[in-house]
Amino acid sequence: MQLDILALNERIRAERGFVDAIQGQIEKVIVGQKQVIERLLVALLCQGHVLIEGVPGLAKTLAVKTLSDTIRTKFQRIQFTPDLLPADLIGTLIYDQKEGAFKVRKGPIFANLILADEINRAPAKVQSALLEAMQERQVTIGDTTFKLTEPFLVMATQNPIEQEGTYPLPEAQVDRFMLKVVIDYPPREDELQILRRMTKSDLPTAQSVASPETILKARGIINDIYVDEKIENYIVDIVMATRKPAEFGLKDMENLIEYGASPRASIYLTMGAKAFAFLRGRGYVTPEDVRAIGMEVLRHRIIPSYEAEAESITTETIVTKIFETVEMP
Repeated sequence: MQLDILALNERIRAERGFVDAIQGQIEKVIVGQKQVIERLLVALLCQGHVLIEGVPGLAKTLAVKTLSDTIRTKFQRIQFTPDLLPADLIGTLIYDQKEGAFKVRKGPIFANLILADEINRAPAKVQSALLEAMQERQVTIGDTTFKLTEPFLVMATQNPIEQEGTYPLPEAQVDRFMLKVVIDYPPREDELQILRRMTKSDLPTAQSVASPETILKARGIINDIYVDEKIENYIVDIVMATRKPAEFGLKDMENLIEYGASPRASIYLTMGAKAFAFLRGRGYVTPEDVRAIGMEVLRHRIIPSYEAEAESITTETIVTKIFETVEMP
């Protein structure tokens, strides 16, 4: 096993060069936000989808667009609005008078990287159409089902303010997102750098430094990364603690959680930890890898109780407490 891990370490170090190249290109455009960029890369390497939340003006859309610029693949930005229809997203059947038959006109979902901007502004029918694409990686137009080309990644943004005229995402759809990334205001030093960089006439741009084949190859390597049985038990303990906190010494939190995390949390914690190990150039997962991605995997999968909301206890507080309490291997 030791020799296998050493060989995998060498293989990862030889193949992960594109990660540094992508991060370098993104840093030319985006100031700071390293944590956000790293999470986007984790999702891309894990075939996951990302929900990005933050107030307007924090470069959510720019971060996603810049990532797409670094990969030689098809990108589509879809602005979600209350009057958007499912056909505007997946496409529809158009009658061809010359041939006397219906033809398929594919929608913008037929791309590799999808930016669903302000996703919570679209009605339930549109969100349902997107749900099939996210989960099944296919869409149905008429009687025909079309497979979506890999890599396929939905990166959705939503604002935590301006809730008037929005449609809250169904819990089933929120659970489909591998990660929920929350962007906060930049520190003073970064804000000053943003001011200087973005007020010039020649704005920086990112160059393509990776191909879809590179991403797909990296996914194959990530699948081979070693996860010890102790780490697997640690991941399951964390997820179980969201459902039965009293069994893990968190009796005071029992009334704060209405519903705990689904089994997808265990899957995505493992996949995310593997991707983190890859980004760090390792062929094995450590507890720190699990903790690094834990908040983004769990924060949208735990539904706080009315009592928690009344006491202004957030899911972030609950997740932090769980990681502080559950024993690390």
